[in-house]
Amino acid sequence: MSSTGGGSRLLIRDLVQLATPRGAGAPLRGPALGDVEVLEDAYVLCRDGTVEAIGRMRDLRAVDGEVEELDARGLCAVPGLVDCHTHACFAGDRVEEFAMRAGGATYEELHAAGGGIMATVNATRAAGESGLAEAVRTHRAWMLRTGTTTFESKSGYGLDRETELASLRAIAAAGGVPTWLGAHAVPPEFADADAYVDYLLSEVLPQAAELAEAADVFLERGAFDAAQSRRYLEACAAAGLALRLHGDQFTERGAVPLAIELGARSVDHLEATGEDGVRALAASGVAAVLLPASALFLGRPMPPGRALVDAGAAVALATDFNPGSAFSESLPLVCSLAATQLGLSPAEALSACTVNAADVLGRSDRLGRLAPGYAADIVLLDAPDWRYLAYHLGGHVVGGVVVAGRPVALP
Repeated sequence: MSSTGGGSRLLIRDLVQLATPRGAGAPLRGPALGDVEVLEDAYVLCRDGTVEAIGRMRDLRAVDGEVEELDARGLCAVPGLVDCHTHACFAGDRVEEFAMRAGGATYEELHAAGGGIMATVNATRAAGESGLAEAVRTHRAWMLRTGTTTFESKSGYGLDRETELASLRAIAAAGGVPTWLGAHAVPPEFADADAYVDYLLSEVLPQAAELAEAADVFLERGAFDAAQSRRYLEACAAAGLALRLHGDQFTERGAVPLAIELGARSVDHLEATGEDGVRALAASGVAAVLLPASALFLGRPMPPGRALVDAGAAVALATDFNPGSAFSESLPLVCSLAATQLGLSPAEALSACTVNAADVLGRSDRLGRLAPGYAADIVLLDAPDWRYLAYHLGGHVVGGVVVAGRPVALP
């Protein structure tokens, strides 16, 4: 890859292929999810951070004025990937827990050894705001290296006022989309989930609503039940936050109907979702965010991706990047899992982690496609075919990244 010149315009030329979800609407459902436009021997012209034009090289006319040219021979272009579900704001790791689980340790044994969410809570609280800011910057660099140009991150490893707010600030400072996951787990200083929800809504929500774009809750056995989740989410919606839910990861406990009733943007995980949940999501405006890396990491059943797509649900893909149950920041790996484990085609996987993921974040009008007027966020694949994004399992497939019309030096 080479470039010459300067200025506010960038011409990416001589691409082997350019692939982008077709059309202008979002979210994409059913057959539209797999409708990808592919241009051979292509170019992308960027201006002032947005895509000015795309096309085939044979149709490229002389570009007036100063323009930087990027020689993309041997590369393919897809839209910048959008990771709409991560937990990138954490300190420490859970490698000891990982090793114990690999050796057959039970959940109870891991908990007794100090593992689980609270192990990360303790490390995150101890890191301080500067430590959290550094951690998110590091994790953001990891994501960029694998082609993620836009990422959402949740708080939820503080579980106290100061650390939750510091987490949201750190996420925003790193360029992420902040989601308040105050209701992630009940910390030991509270007697029960109801008392903790009382604290969240009275002591944390007022400032969290000024820092976050959305609120999330872990509706699951051992975390928060449907009634507690409803109370938390209704208060967050009244404070102006969009709604997200962790649901049906291990058991069906009412997350899908609650998400639909409250008009949530998404319900995420869905490894335990049955046929009724699939039909309900397909008939709703709530996106199904699938996290196959988490299911793989924990040895859990995969979510019903093919059934959701065929039923007409709005399906998105994300990494669930976190230190305990999905220690992977790679959306290309998630695309591979979608193709090999969920039954999605490479085209459906591409749309699910670009335009549909952008729609979950309320940004599908400007992210997720390579088309005039969209942000010039572009992933250059070092491959002869754009489908290597899913085909090259765990491979080094990202050859370059352009953000807002400027090539980025990858770490």
